[in-house]
Amino acid sequence: MAWEPRAVRDFAAELFTKAGLDHEKAEAVATYLLEADLMGHTTHGLALAPWYLRGIEDGVMTRTGTPEVISDRGAAICWRGRRLPGAWLTSQGLTLACERARQYGTATLVIGDSHHIGALAAYLHIATDQGLLAFIASSSPSGAQVAPFGGTGGVFTPNPVAWGIPAPDGPILIDISASITTANMCARMVREGQTYPHQWLMDAAGAPTNDPVVLSQGGTLLPTGGLDHGQKGYGMALSVEALTQGLAGYGRADQPAGTNAAVSIAVYDPEAFGGRTAFLRQIGWLAEACLSSPARDPVQPVRLPGQAAQTRKAEALASGIVFHAGIVDDMRLEAKRYGLVFPEAI
Repeated sequence: MAWEPRAVRDFAAELFTKAGLDHEKAEAVATYLLEADLMGHTTHGLALAPWYLRGIEDGVMTRTGTPEVISDRGAAICWRGRRLPGAWLTSQGLTLACERARQYGTATLVIGDSHHIGALAAYLHIATDQGLLAFIASSSPSGAQVAPFGGTGGVFTPNPVAWGIPAPDGPILIDISASITTANMCARMVREGQTYPHQWLMDAAGAPTNDPVVLSQGGTLLPTGGLDHGQKGYGMALSVEALTQGLAGYGRADQPAGTNAAVSIAVYDPEAFGGRTAFLRQIGWLAEACLSSPARDPVQPVRLPGQAAQTRKAEALASGIVFHAGIVDDMRLEAKRYGLVFPEAI
């Protein structure tokens, strides 16, 4: 079954408003969770809604207000997020960074003490729709599911980074993490009784395994590169911690409890550098060279990052969105709790 995306978004916004979020913040959470589902990032979409709702009810997510401005030097801004909804903070922050990049050529905004922000790729269109190059990184100082390369004790979270790169035939959307898999995916696989196709985790003793259950038993997610080249993911994780918690001045050293995130946003206006036309010429050539590379498997030609996600989104907007198993059932339960009705399938 499929659902009309706008109807689901409106329902989710009403649900989060009923839970106590300011309407503007509820709309942002609904919009960017649904955007993740539209793109196929289903562990970071409305599957998170029950967890977010408990956070609102328990006071972990702040319902109202604005971030504290720690510093603002025009092209460099720092906010203390006060545990406000990450979707709202990130969308507001990226919008402001785009405005400042138009003025200064580039702008960087960092946020400490945000609530969870979801799928980074969901926000990139804010910049790419304006022809701007955007970078987002995120870490969670209250989480520690990834061990440093050579260790067995968790220190980091998956620490994702995303790039939105304007291109002649539509943006290139890169969303990758410093670990091979994520804690959310592990939780889903445990619920569904599945194991990974490869050994992407370590148990508490440091033995590689494909069993996601070990994450709740003292195990960790392997860094990108695994046991062979995990120094790559380790280095990426460290750089993300520096760009997020380090620049925000708030993170692991403060030992924050509860759901917490730090975010770094950077935006570049190509017009302020070699020029927009020249930028698109270079990126267009590169994209074409990638797509023209002889395919290792003719059935699976080379794609650009984000290409499949944008195709999924276009199809969902045209024909309706199909949710991963269990998400609609969970949303109906939350709807009943708040006296609402989940939309009918189309």
